[in-house]
Amino acid sequence: MAVSSIIKPQMKILLSLLLLIPFAHTQTPDPHSVPVVDAGLGSCSADFTISDTDNKPVYSAKVKVHIAYGFGSFHKLDLEVGTNVDGKARFTGLPERVKKGLFFEASEGDRTGNAFDDPEKTCKAQFPVTLRKSVQQTQSP
Repeated sequence: MAVSSIIKPQMKILLSLLLLIPFAHTQTPDPHSVPVVDAGLGSCSADFTISDTDNKPVYSAKVKVHIAYGFGSFHKLDLEVGTNVDGKARFTGLPERVKKGLFFEASEGDRTGNAFDDPEKTCKAQFPVTLRKSVQQTQSP
């Protein structure tokens, strides 16, 4: 009788685990969901659509911004977000006021692009950015 009382709780646990296995598998994230980074500094936002020179979306491009805010711009915050398969990315929670505006840099491999926003004028900004190969100047001796 003691053996059956030990087996029953173990069987219940095993049965419970077997029933939960179908729900335990990880779901793949939607490749079309737009990656978002929240600065938590205000109500403004910046939406990006990153493309190449053939107007095709660029997947996994990085968009960076340096934010200097607060009295005397002493507070600083560096943010980065990657693009989805549609070349889209978003920053939210951007401050309404910044002394020198916001300069966004996008890059993927050897291609770059940029955008500028003054949140006081365009609080909900949308930027199409085309990535181009960097032009390097060669120095002659």
